[in-house]
Amino acid sequence: MSGYGASKAVELLRSLPRVSLANLRPSPGSKKKEKRRGRGRYGGRKCGRGHKGERQRGNRPRLGFEGGQTPFYLAIPKYGFNEGHSCRRQYQPLSLQRLQYLIDLGRVDPTQPIDLTQLINARGVTVQPLKRDYGVQLVEEGADIFAAKVNIEVQRASELAIAAVEKNGGVVTTSFYDPRSLEILCKPIVFFLRGQPIPKRMLPPEDLVRYYTDARNRGYLADPSKVAEARLELAKKYGYILPDITKDELFKMLSMRKDPRQIFFGLAPGWIVSMADKKVLKPTDERLLKYYSS
Repeated sequence: MSGYGASKAVELLRSLPRVSLANLRPSPGSKKKEKRRGRGRYGGRKCGRGHKGERQRGNRPRLGFEGGQTPFYLAIPKYGFNEGHSCRRQYQPLSLQRLQYLIDLGRVDPTQPIDLTQLINARGVTVQPLKRDYGVQLVEEGADIFAAKVNIEVQRASELAIAAVEKNGGVVTTSFYDPRSLEILCKPIVFFLRGQPIPKRMLPPEDLVRYYTDARNRGYLADPSKVAEARLELAKKYGYILPDITKDELFKMLSMRKDPRQIFFGLAPGWIVSMADKKVLKPTDERLLKYYSS
């Protein structure tokens, strides 16, 4: 916009009245007067409800009633396809394309370890522990455009997504969070305001132990030596040269890991974060130290 046009626009804004509740009006044609039914020749007789029956008299049957015949939900037998569907764990997908988008916008800092707290604060994913969400699953969509070097912790990850991150010199770790720990990780400020000590993270249930102890899944309970071997095998499988992260300037960040009982980076179980005093209180009693130790 030229200088003359800008000055004209400023003059026009100054001449217009201030917007207030007194001069607000709906757009012309956006509001239509409702038809008054049942008022003689202005919509009388049936009042738009038709002739007789349940629809006119307003005593419709309950939802699912089929006129007396055996309803659908009783006529169809039950099968085991959906057995235990209300107890199944759900993982919200996080694509590499979405992760790269968050990094490019500056919402996620790739120079710091990334976990669920950073992803939720960046509005990259929504996790609802009360609706059987157990975290995030890293999927391979956008693997060809992903170019960031990150140390990311997720709950599940596909093989191609792991390969795309490690090809750029990054690190992927899959870890389990029980519902209480997951809720604290998703909403840390709400938990800190309660003034309660940070609890210990629970270990995975029996059916998930195999997944999180497998080096191919980059499980947090896997043997580090086997994880290094799995990284080399994956590089050979997809045909890329695995970068040596020990010589990287960000090696300290890339090698950071949480303890299996730890929820937050840099905060151990048993510590209390005081938001009012802006202090971190650590236990000194020997019994508490023994209880919260991993």
